[in-house]
Amino acid sequence: MSIIAWLILGLLAGGIAKLILPGRDPGGCVGTTVIGIAGAFLGGWLSSEFLDRPVQREFFDAATWGSAIVGALVLLIGYRLLFGNSRN
Repeated sequence: MSIIAWLILGLLAGGIAKLILPGRDPGGCVGTTVIGIAGAFLGGWLSSEFLDRPVQREFFDAATWGSAIVGALVLLIGYRLLFGNSRN
């Protein structure tokens, strides 16, 4: 996949992660978008390095989407732990 496809995938993965973990984040919409993009890269890297599941070249591969969403969730949870969760 190209870098543009990864950015779009990360944007969508960040949105899905935000739907799974609702609440106001300290970074707002822009912070969530950046977390989603970084999570897509992190999830893809972790999938290829530790699960022996290399990232496919197709944009609509379920494993690629799953790893991107899980990576975004991990980063979103870490971000909330480090910088505060304003759900209260």
